[in-house]
Amino acid sequence: MHELDIISTLAGGFAAALVLGYVCHLIRLSPIVGFLVAGIVVGPTTPGFTADPLIAAQLAEIGVVLLLFDVGLHFDLHELGRVRKVAIPGSLLQCLGSSLATFLLMLWFSYSWQEAMVMGIAMSFASTVVVTRLLSDANELQTPTGNLAIGWLIVQDVLAVLALVLLPNLKGIEGVSWLNLIGIIEIAALKIAVLVLAVFFLGGKFIPKILHRIAQTRSRELFTLTILVIVLGLALISSKGFGVSMALGAFLAGVVIGQSDFSVRATADALPMRDAFAALFFVSVGMLFDPIVFFDTPSLFFAILAIAMIVTPAIAIGLMLLLGLQLKSALRVGLAFAQIGEFSFIVASLAKKYDLIPESLEHVLVAVSIFSIALCPLLQMAIDPIVSYARRSSKLRWLSVPRVPLSTLPAIAIDGQQSSDPISEFRTVVIGYGPVGRTAAKLLSQNGIAATIIEINPSNIESIRTAGHRVVLGDASHVETLKAAGVDSAVSLILSASNIHQATNVIQMAKLLNPSIQILVRSAYISQGQELLKQGADQVIAEESEVALAMAETILRNLGATAEQIDHQRDKLRSDLS
Repeated sequence: MHELDIISTLAGGFAAALVLGYVCHLIRLSPIVGFLVAGIVVGPTTPGFTADPLIAAQLAEIGVVLLLFDVGLHFDLHELGRVRKVAIPGSLLQCLGSSLATFLLMLWFSYSWQEAMVMGIAMSFASTVVVTRLLSDANELQTPTGNLAIGWLIVQDVLAVLALVLLPNLKGIEGVSWLNLIGIIEIAALKIAVLVLAVFFLGGKFIPKILHRIAQTRSRELFTLTILVIVLGLALISSKGFGVSMALGAFLAGVVIGQSDFSVRATADALPMRDAFAALFFVSVGMLFDPIVFFDTPSLFFAILAIAMIVTPAIAIGLMLLLGLQLKSALRVGLAFAQIGEFSFIVASLAKKYDLIPESLEHVLVAVSIFSIALCPLLQMAIDPIVSYARRSSKLRWLSVPRVPLSTLPAIAIDGQQSSDPISEFRTVVIGYGPVGRTAAKLLSQNGIAATIIEINPSNIESIRTAGHRVVLGDASHVETLKAAGVDSAVSLILSASNIHQATNVIQMAKLLNPSIQILVRSAYISQGQELLKQGADQVIAEESEVALAMAETILRNLGATAEQIDHQRDKLRSDLS
């Protein structure tokens, strides 16, 4: 493997993904479409620059591991429990229905049962990125409808992880008796159980301690390296030590870290790596696409596309209506599932690695994904006309009346915030828990204002919780940390530490998340004030000016000045120093 080949593959792949992802963003398509098309552009089937598919595939493996780690990081049984009455049965039956329909279709096209099963599994899962983007565009992400969709996706993620674990066991079992097949599954289940127990009992005990020790160094580089070592290490142990997929190890690492105080910081540090390598993963998948699929197997392509865009959403919508949801909510969630995404490719890639499916079927999945993701937003435009027609029809009007109102379903957490939590109307986020931050949070709490503390030092966590404040452990210069602290819905933000790194970046990100937020900043020097105000701070309190004011006030009081005179001189000094 030549060094120049690696660099050219990375540069070409990332550049094509950037340009085409941006174009898709401008025309309101998912960037995933752009990444897949970028893979076609730099792939062997198109003229011009050709990236090395072997290098791209190897680097994309890191993307798969980080994607699964991110899924585990955000996995929460409590969140799932809040919408379990609809999300669990609905998602299970939808995945089963989509898988069975694809399975039967593949058998009808004379494929083997193994190939049919792999394709059925691959067609069961929607893209989380696409679903959240569609709901966000419709302003439904943080509503009961959006909460249901997130819960539905959580169940899909769990099923996908189980499928990735069991998939390698399909290799070489054709013609094996049912008794031997059960034995193979039992051995695989035992390996999985041992791995899960080891990670949760040993990893749950030692991983948080390791992260706590590294976090005390205040070194972002060391913390990021620690996360990578844990994730890649568990992925490797899962594969080499237990004979299961690396995906399970990465997922379990995410679950363990996600249940600790370091979940937000791990998310913020791993996010750039995940996004970069995930983009490369989609590029590598696009490189596998061969336009010949439209000429060799056009009927199979259109049949699979119909399952993705008609059968799957129809099953999901029907199940939600049967479970008592109103038509508009069922359509909004169900039509968002009219596509296949990242897990479908991961399943196909793993199956191809074990020779469970031919390359031609992978080409079909890539083509179906590109078309379904591109066309899926158009289906959302049909929701309002369908609902209006149902309301006018005497036979269909009952569909618009919820038998189990979605609003009665408890909301689940989004970006670390529970939308059903009773939150004070006046909420403030305080960055730093030194003497200033501690005093500010105490005064706010005494006056009935909920304060959320962003703190990078893990040693302060217990004292913050003892004081009754919510704490987010992480670096405030990361946008994910600000989101987790609730900056996007807070009334004010206090930067209480005078030595905050990249204070201007924190101010800018906070204003982007919440343009109306009031930002109060502590600075060491008066000279910093104008720059911080220019960046978006509403008020800057400089230590230099406050010391001067305190000294002047003490001198005036000792000279017998009245309270009115002191107030007047204080205002005048503040005006002169600002």
